[in-house]
Amino acid sequence: MTLDPIKPAFDPVTLAIPLFVVTIVGEILLRRFRKVKASYEARDTATSLLMGLGSNVAGLLTGAAIVAVVIWVWQHRIFDIPMTAWWAWVAIFFLEDFTYYWFHRLSHERRFWWASHVNHHSSQHYNLATALRQTWTGGIAGTWILWLPMALIGFPPAMIAIQKGISLVYQYWIHTEAIHRMPRWFEAVFNTPSHHRVHHARNPRYLDANYAGILIIWDRMFGTYIPETDAEPPRYGLVKNLGDFNILRVAFHEWIGIGKDLAGSRSLKEVLGYLFGPPGWSPDGSRETSATLKAKWLARQKADAAADPAPPMAAE
Repeated sequence: MTLDPIKPAFDPVTLAIPLFVVTIVGEILLRRFRKVKASYEARDTATSLLMGLGSNVAGLLTGAAIVAVVIWVWQHRIFDIPMTAWWAWVAIFFLEDFTYYWFHRLSHERRFWWASHVNHHSSQHYNLATALRQTWTGGIAGTWILWLPMALIGFPPAMIAIQKGISLVYQYWIHTEAIHRMPRWFEAVFNTPSHHRVHHARNPRYLDANYAGILIIWDRMFGTYIPETDAEPPRYGLVKNLGDFNILRVAFHEWIGIGKDLAGSRSLKEVLGYLFGPPGWSPDGSRETSATLKAKWLARQKADAAADPAPPMAAE
C-alpha cells in the first residue's frame, strides 16, 4: 500500500465531528435528567462553540504557510521513515506526545505563548463543549515550530498531521466531570478526566500541572503531576476571570494586555519580561504569578498546620 507522505489520507478531527455533536448533546441531556455531573451555561457553551469555529477559520489563514514550512523541512530530512512501517507509527505516537507535553508546558509558563492558549482556559465550566474552545492565534504564536524536528528526522508531514489529530481527538473526552476516576492502571499511564480537571483548575494547589496530551507519564517524569483530591474540588477558569462572553475579548485579551505592558516598558529587560516571563510577571513583583500564588497557598497550609497541630497519639 502506498500512502501520500504529504497529504493525510484522513483527518481524525473532521471524522470525529459527529462524535463531538452527539456526546455534547448527550451530556447536556444526561445532566438535565441528573444522571451525570455536568455544568453547562448557554452563553458559555455558545462561546466555546464559536471559539472552535473561529479556530478553524484562523487555521485556514495560516495553515498553508505552516504546511509549506513542514514540507520544506521534510525535504531536507535526515532519514527516510516509511509510513507503512508499524514501528514508525509507534515511534511517532510517543514522539508527538512528548512534543505536545513541552508545547503545552511552554504555553502555560511563558506569557507570549500563554496569550494564544489562555482562551482554552477561560471557561468557568468544565464540560465536553469546553474542549472545543480553541485558539485563534496559535499559528501566529509559532508553537507549531516544536513539531518541525519530527519532519527533519524523517517523519512524513502526513504522519505528523494524522498523529496530531489523533491526540486532539483523544483529549476531547477528558473534558468532563461525568467521569470521576478511571481504573488505577489507566490513571497511572494515560491522561484522564481527573488529571485534566486539575489542569483546568484555578485553585493554587493545582496551578501549572498535568500538561499531558495522551500519556500522563511525562508529567510524572518531569515533576508536573498533581493528583486531583476529593477534599478540594477544582474551580475552573482563570485566576482573574473575564466576566463576560465577548468572543473577541476571549480570543485577544492577553495579547492586548501584552501590548499595553510593552507600551509602558522602560528597558529591554522589561520588554523581555513582559513577553517571555511567566504570566503575571511585572518588574516590581506587584502582580501575582502561579509561583507566587502557590507560595502563598503553601504558607497558609503551614500556618494552619502550626495553629492546629495533630493531637498526640495515646500511649499504648
